[in-house]
Amino acid sequence: MSLSKRDIEATSQQPEIHATQAATAPQFPEGGVKAWLTVIGGSIVTFCTFGVVQSFGVYQDYYTRVSLKEHTPSAISFIGSMQVFFVFAIGLPAGRLFDAGYFHHCVVGGSFIYLLSIFMLSLTQPHHYYQTFLAQGIGMGLGMGLMFLPALTVTSHYFRARRSLAMGVVIAGSSIGGCVYPALLNNIFNTTSGFATGVRAVAFMDLGLLIIANSIMRTRLPPKPKETNNRSTLKEVLIDVPYLIFVLGSFMLFWGVFEEALFYLQLYAAKHSVSQTMVKYAITIMNASSIFGRTVPNFLADIYGPLNIIIPSSAISAALVFAMFGATSTAGVIIFATFYGFFSGGAISVVTPAAGSFVTHADHSDLGTRIGILSFILAFALLTGNPIAGALLASPRYKWYQPMVVVFGGSFLHLISRRALVKRRGTSRV
Repeated sequence: MSLSKRDIEATSQQPEIHATQAATAPQFPEGGVKAWLTVIGGSIVTFCTFGVVQSFGVYQDYYTRVSLKEHTPSAISFIGSMQVFFVFAIGLPAGRLFDAGYFHHCVVGGSFIYLLSIFMLSLTQPHHYYQTFLAQGIGMGLGMGLMFLPALTVTSHYFRARRSLAMGVVIAGSSIGGCVYPALLNNIFNTTSGFATGVRAVAFMDLGLLIIANSIMRTRLPPKPKETNNRSTLKEVLIDVPYLIFVLGSFMLFWGVFEEALFYLQLYAAKHSVSQTMVKYAITIMNASSIFGRTVPNFLADIYGPLNIIIPSSAISAALVFAMFGATSTAGVIIFATFYGFFSGGAISVVTPAAGSFVTHADHSDLGTRIGILSFILAFALLTGNPIAGALLASPRYKWYQPMVVVFGGSFLHLISRRALVKRRGTSRV
């Protein structure tokens, strides 16, 4: 595909088009009580949202072996895929609402929908697939989607130079949730208390946490002016070729990374006769490792640039898929979960700050739109990747290197977008 001279000139002049906005570009405090309270609140939100998503492997294992055992692993994983689809797909309208000044409306409304749905999940009957799908796949997903992106993006009101680190701390909340929820649910599901009690325990815990989060998160910048809140920003983003290549690469990254361990590690360990204790804590170990994977790479991203971090992180994640060949023992599962959690966590958490590298408005008024579009596209990778993996998992011809090829492809596209962005900005720190 070739670009005309006019297209190349238009792309190279994008930063100049918005140079007049430099005088009104906001100043960032890069810290302070309100800033860090907002970061803590955002971490709590991701704990309650993406932390639950990362724990779906526990539900997958329980549904497959107990309450929905008449359904295929692929059909069951579609519940989790629909849930995570809404977490990201709602990001596009939620991002627009955030830019328009409706941050608290999104988070409060999302909290209500999420909590109502999780209480309804505790009332579902065994072997009634549609009840679980509606409560967990649709209801919880919608509530999470309204909360997740605004809670992540609001950190951009306080941080510029340290934005990647701040977002990494927020995303790290999901890793902590990914440690707590599997341990909690596994220990309750496998007792006489059962499924309903475990889900209600999560619901009451999340109720208290979300009350705290809604109380301490605050916006700082005014809503985007109406004259800039129109289709021109959207059109400009959609013709930004380097950004679109980055989005496609991120699609492939999420498609491959989420296709395996996050949903299937616990079930995989159980099928290979790994000790029952390790089966229960495999996902917890992986998510504990990703706490560091979602903070250390983000710290480095503020120094060297997000794209310079996401490319090696995703490539190493792809290479680690080879470790699945040997993860048929307790030691193998521990080693794989630890390393995969760290590097895949780094690749996933740096995606959002990397999208911010492509902004062309001096006041960053296009940031919400860029993150929203990225989130919406990633939703389709998450919707389709896990059911495909479930079908492949049951196939005798399945090869573990297949997801690796997809992730390597995403890394290659990120490399292409980085090269274009370096030319645009005149610096290799991107």
